[in-house]
Amino acid sequence: MNAVSEAGPTAIPRTTALALVVAGFVTFVNMWCTQAILPVLAKSLQVSPALTGYTVTAPLVATAVMAPLIGMISDRFGRRIFIRGAALLLVIPTVLAAFSSSLTMLIACRFAQGLLLPFIFTITIAYISDEMTPINAMKMVGIYTSGTISGGFSGRLIVGFVTALANWRIGFLVIGAITLAAALTITFLLPKERRFQPTLGISGALSSFPNHLSNRRLLGTYAVGFGVLFSLVSVFTFINFRLAEAPYNLGPAALGAIFVVYLGGVAASPVAGRLGARMNRRMLMAVCVGLILTGLALTLASPLWLICLGLLFVCFGVFPQQTLATGFIGVAARGAKSTAVGLYVTTYYVGGSFGGILPAAAWHDTGWPGCAAITAIVQLAMLGFALKSWRDT
Repeated sequence: MNAVSEAGPTAIPRTTALALVVAGFVTFVNMWCTQAILPVLAKSLQVSPALTGYTVTAPLVATAVMAPLIGMISDRFGRRIFIRGAALLLVIPTVLAAFSSSLTMLIACRFAQGLLLPFIFTITIAYISDEMTPINAMKMVGIYTSGTISGGFSGRLIVGFVTALANWRIGFLVIGAITLAAALTITFLLPKERRFQPTLGISGALSSFPNHLSNRRLLGTYAVGFGVLFSLVSVFTFINFRLAEAPYNLGPAALGAIFVVYLGGVAASPVAGRLGARMNRRMLMAVCVGLILTGLALTLASPLWLICLGLLFVCFGVFPQQTLATGFIGVAARGAKSTAVGLYVTTYYVGGSFGGILPAAAWHDTGWPGCAAITAIVQLAMLGFALKSWRDT
């Protein structure tokens, strides 16, 4: 928090920083809460395991669809009102998911969650870019990313353990209670924006799209965002199926505990934010890709501890990639920053959707090695885009 409490006219108080971190936390607590219980959902709802993957994909698709529209609305009407309102409304579909009588209803609730989540994620990034200097914003994005990682880890861990102790429906009710507490924290602590400059009219927001889509630095950043979530979804969805099978036979609590490796990302993201504000982003991106490729190689081994170590390496690489990309949007965008972030979020979640779909075929044909190979190819492509588009930063 010291990084966002520096003296100066654009410094953000600790309470504001806490509200922003909580916003990131509550977004990803909800986004990923079913990923550790897919085998349990398949048995409970009497469907094939592959179909339960749509409970992960549904909020990703909804978020990708909504993100550009949200950017336009926020650029016109402001930031705080949408962040607070979406956080409070998010409680409703989260609680309703606990009472789903079928997979279709559960997917619908998850889709509804996805319609609200970008109002928090997308606009919070724009809020940070507006209210802070570029250097402080990069640091704050690193801290904010730690909140998002903590949320993703906590959602999986909490639902996994509650499912093991009770059932998955109680798990959703617990997530609903956490969401309400987070929404109230945001409502009371997040101050009204001070430096926001509205885009006049929807036509003004629409006119920003050609600028963003012709901005080479932004396009490369969008490609990085696509690969970040593709990699996360690919790795942490299909590794669950591998570890649920023999010889590991891990249950929901153990699968949820595997996500403790996310804490490596919590530690690495603020460091990446500080380094990204001072060092060459292309060099840092190359280091991240190297860590991820090393981690993927380790996951091909048989011992469980080596697989976990490999997943930790993946987290050490992929979450700093997210920090570098999101922190660069505010620097690269030429006005209408919320719309620029909205386009980033769209490509980010489109990447996540493909990360849940494309490796599925490889899983059926070649198992985990095929999924790891596809992820490695995507990472190398990301590095190519970053080296080309970030060369003049």
